[in-house]
Amino acid sequence: MRAASDGTRLQLWFEAQRLRAPAPTRAWYAALAFGIAELFFGIQLAQTFPATGAGFADGYGSPAVAFAFARGQADLLAVFGPESDPLQVARLAAMRAAIEGDCLFTLFYAGFLACGIYALWRELRSRLLFAAVALPIAAALCGVYANMLLLDIQSAFTLGDYSPAMASLPGPVGVKFVLLGLTNLVIAYGMTELGPRWQLPAALVMAPTITIPMALVSPPAFGWTLPAAIGAGWIGLFALAAIGSWRGFAHARPLADFEPAPPPRRSTPPRELTPIMSGSSFGRKR
Repeated sequence: MRAASDGTRLQLWFEAQRLRAPAPTRAWYAALAFGIAELFFGIQLAQTFPATGAGFADGYGSPAVAFAFARGQADLLAVFGPESDPLQVARLAAMRAAIEGDCLFTLFYAGFLACGIYALWRELRSRLLFAAVALPIAAALCGVYANMLLLDIQSAFTLGDYSPAMASLPGPVGVKFVLLGLTNLVIAYGMTELGPRWQLPAALVMAPTITIPMALVSPPAFGWTLPAAIGAGWIGLFALAAIGSWRGFAHARPLADFEPAPPPRRSTPPRELTPIMSGSSFGRKR
């Protein structure tokens, strides 16, 4: 009985949201603030990761991606190098500092994506968008768990041991990128619902996501595509947040400003029929 009552209230609430008048949403301001913080912190974080590895496959693109997809001791040696490598200590220190910083970066991108999708829901009133707010939050949780595993793996490697966390790493890493890919598809869907002018940006957000399953299946060949595939959706959402914030602040209008259709014009009878129709008795002589 109580569950049915709660379901009825939720249904009524969704219906009320669908019927409310268009209005600016402050969620765009939060999304824009998180997006700016993510941008500047991400630039700084990218400089923290080690710039080179010790011989990993070129298809990974960066030591960070190669480390995230490490599956054995040989992969770790390809990222950090053996003890005889004079750069091993510097690589290990840089990677640990970057992974610790990535936990804060995860908070920024989760807030940015969740607030942006919530703002899209406020604009478009789609239940799909409301449910999709959970996607970046779940992706962030997977990212934090993956970072904990990576730190454990690195600590064991530094001591010359093998970490059992290596066997658990593929799960959270794969789920994280799948959820972020689905988040980009949701952003593209929201763009298409905003109107024809957003069709091309939506296509540019959606197209790169095709490389995500390719990268997960064969990281040594396609791992380098992951940053671009995920970043396309973030750029698109950042543009939406900037435009939505400007429209709300400067013009007090929502991004999805669906104007009501004008009432149909009443048709007037042709002039030549007016005298006939105005007669008191149609078809009779007066």
